[in-house]
Amino acid sequence: MISSLLQDIFRVKQNVGQNNLHSRHEIRASIIMPPISWNEIRDRATAFSRDWATERSEDAEAKTFWDAFFNVFGVTRRRLASFEAPVKQRSDGGRISTGFIDLFWKGVLLVEHKSRGKDLNRAYAQAIDYFPGIPERDLPHYVLVSDFARMRLFDLETDQQWEFPLSDLHKHIRLFGFIAGYHSQAIRPQDPVNIHAAERMGRLHDRLKGSGYTDHPLEVLLVRLLFCLFADDTGLFQPAQAFREWVEQETQEDGRDLGPKLTELFQILNTQPEARQKSLDERLSAFPYVNGRLFAEILPIPAFNAAMRIELLDACALDWGRISPAIFGGLFQSIMDPAARRNLGAHYTSETNILKLIKPLFLDDLHREFAAAKGNAHKLTDLQHKLRELTLFDPACGCGNFLVVAYRELRLLELEILRLLRDSGQLALDIFHLIQVNVDQCFGIEIEEFPAQIAQVALWLTDHQMNQRVSEEFGQYYARLPLTTSAHIVNDNALTLEWGTVVPREQVSYILGNPPFVGKKEQSKAQKAEFLAIMHGVKGAGVLDYVTAWYRKAAEFMQGTSMSAAFVSTNSITQGEQPGVLWPHLWVRGMKIHFAHRTFKWSNEGRGKAAVHCVIIGFGPSEPTRRMIYDYEKIDGEPHPVEARNINPYLVDAVDVVLSKRGRPLAPSTPNINYGSMPIDDGHLILSTEERNAAIAAEPQIGPFIRPYVGGEEFLNNTQRWCLWLSDAPLPLLRHSPFLRERIGRVRAFRKASSRKETVALAATPALFGEIRQPDNSYLLIAKVSSENRPIMPIGFMAAMVIASGSCLIVPGAKIFHFGVLQSTMHMAWMRAVAGRLESRYQYSAGIVYNNFPWPETPSERQRIAIEAAAQSVLDARAQFPESSLADIYDPLAMPPALVQTHHALDRAVDAAYGRRKFIGDADRVAFLFEKYQQLTMTMFPLGTTKKQSIRKLITGFK
Repeated sequence: MISSLLQDIFRVKQNVGQNNLHSRHEIRASIIMPPISWNEIRDRATAFSRDWATERSEDAEAKTFWDAFFNVFGVTRRRLASFEAPVKQRSDGGRISTGFIDLFWKGVLLVEHKSRGKDLNRAYAQAIDYFPGIPERDLPHYVLVSDFARMRLFDLETDQQWEFPLSDLHKHIRLFGFIAGYHSQAIRPQDPVNIHAAERMGRLHDRLKGSGYTDHPLEVLLVRLLFCLFADDTGLFQPAQAFREWVEQETQEDGRDLGPKLTELFQILNTQPEARQKSLDERLSAFPYVNGRLFAEILPIPAFNAAMRIELLDACALDWGRISPAIFGGLFQSIMDPAARRNLGAHYTSETNILKLIKPLFLDDLHREFAAAKGNAHKLTDLQHKLRELTLFDPACGCGNFLVVAYRELRLLELEILRLLRDSGQLALDIFHLIQVNVDQCFGIEIEEFPAQIAQVALWLTDHQMNQRVSEEFGQYYARLPLTTSAHIVNDNALTLEWGTVVPREQVSYILGNPPFVGKKEQSKAQKAEFLAIMHGVKGAGVLDYVTAWYRKAAEFMQGTSMSAAFVSTNSITQGEQPGVLWPHLWVRGMKIHFAHRTFKWSNEGRGKAAVHCVIIGFGPSEPTRRMIYDYEKIDGEPHPVEARNINPYLVDAVDVVLSKRGRPLAPSTPNINYGSMPIDDGHLILSTEERNAAIAAEPQIGPFIRPYVGGEEFLNNTQRWCLWLSDAPLPLLRHSPFLRERIGRVRAFRKASSRKETVALAATPALFGEIRQPDNSYLLIAKVSSENRPIMPIGFMAAMVIASGSCLIVPGAKIFHFGVLQSTMHMAWMRAVAGRLESRYQYSAGIVYNNFPWPETPSERQRIAIEAAAQSVLDARAQFPESSLADIYDPLAMPPALVQTHHALDRAVDAAYGRRKFIGDADRVAFLFEKYQQLTMTMFPLGTTKKQSIRKLITGFK
């Protein structure tokens, strides 16, 4: 049975090497001349079956049979495969003998032939018996057995088999497309071959670098080898495996002549056939003219050795036709950094995430146009012309992954158009003159040379993969070689370069990309200088992340045009202070948000996944036909699209308004908020429970001066810490307590050693906290950081004797009414919309969240009483669980029903105070609150001013 036989073969493969499934050629295109059409191949297959219908003897005619079989596909067998290939075999008794494979095409196909009527199962078993003696890089993808009358083909990668009589060969001929060069390899981004390829190139890189071949020459050499490896497996080099065979056959095993010979090969690839010497070696003269300036530069000749040659041949053994250019570029770049390579797989962007940007930016609209054009040849043709006119620009392109995926999707859509035109009879037979989309529609800027080179080559590789798809679809071989067009990738600094020198702005359709994730604190001096030059005139620019410089430059570049842009960005640019600093300068240039992905985890598919919390913002000067917000129930889940009336800088469906950092609450009657007290003590005024107990046991008199010390962690998780609160401690105690004197002495020494003059001044009062804001009466405590998984961020009352730390906020003088409003879903929705984040956790702030919150303006006495009663019910429900922490009872999966019900009642009471009986979810609440904020502040639309005038007042600091 096939299953048991395949188990045998996989067991044999495991004996040969761990990664065998991904260390051999799967698909090879054998091309001496461009492949003949499928119609001709099918006709030849029918004639072949007729000619060999009665042959019986393996010994007499098998070789002639297989020569004729290869000829069906227009290729010569002897250029690809050999008869009677010797292989060492070990018998059960351990004796080594030599076996002979009937026909062997290294890395691709092994054939075992029998006389008519013989058992094909035994033929297959005999074929896999050869595997242990075959070098790992030569293991085949296919096994084919035949007895003249029948053929049985095994695909060892997909675990499939097909069997048919010879007379039906023409019906199954496309199974053998890999022989003719028509087989279209399915590219899987998560395919481990991408990482294996980068690892093997990494080993070659290390050996070359270790020998002294470094920097620019090494980078260019690796990029050229990448192209050659890909060309070897995708039909660009003819015949298939031409490069590998050339290395194996034409260079010495010790590797000493490999460098000079590669140099010669690169010159050949850069020379037109008519300009080559007539006496050139036959193998070299068979290589095509590539052009594209890829091989134009003359490099220092690298000195290879035997180990380097083996590394190159091992790289040749992979199937480079399966490589995904969209992600391999990032992996390939990481081989230059050994530390990064240890986490290989964390340094590329998944195609799923790239499509989150590309689809709403332009691809979804194009597919809608395509759906509307079906059945109308003129509309389909017009759409294809439109695809050709599109220009894509990535001003931080890295290895080109966004451009690669975008270009690939345009080519796939063009293929769909051509398929419909063909089916409708509206297409000329020579389809290849009708392929219009090309890589010269892609422009990019990349600050580092190596990734810029990779981006250029990655787009060529993608172009050829798409050409293979066309060839497979229409049965006519198509390749763009020599390379007459190329992407325009400029190696320069996108923040200092004028973008119009790369591509005229009137030519650009879409700007897209993934600018660097660098926070305000992580910027280097050079980055900070570049950033501030771009942000000249932006008040408060110091709080902005590095990526916002691309928003500013894109807005200036797009102003007055119809183009659109979309960037992946750190989610912090939509939170806290940053929207209020950035967006007035974008609004004044006419920018509008077209779509947005709210915070999600930008994770990758490789080992050691890198994950950051990101947003995607699509924007431009034009008014979009519709606006879409993509929300995430879980940050690592799937997006849920929701159509929006407007999208503001906080990525919510609400009016265009931004919040300024306020020193006092928006409503004058609201109690002020402040930070807790800061010890500035290097930990010497803070005690654990064990330290407290030991100190009191030794010196009972200090007990009254050790107070509970509560921050966000202690408040939420019911843990205990203590502090020395000595503001009213008697002088004799301070002088004579050994424990206190030691602790206070350490505080004094720490403060005196500080480089901050304010801290040094505090050394004069070492017994006191450095910043004291402790109220004399009870207060509300708000943790500054809380999990995004909680539907409600708990807030609570604290007695005056409980010292609040600097990791929380306090509201002295707050009443039960204030507690009720702050614990309502109304306030929680506001907090979730405008608060900053620490990773994905909410980061509550005084200046943005609390002080800008629009409280109910004029609640009636009855409404206040209702809120106070509901708030007290929440506190009473909490008190039913004295052994549980707030984190426990506000766990969304374990929240007690009684507590849930009291919060619902509180929400009804608070909603009524706002004059509304019902809100449809958080989005409705936030939109309502932003409108209230706008009415209260009139910041954006004061009476008698236009929106642009209001924005200019924001920019100049008008309040």
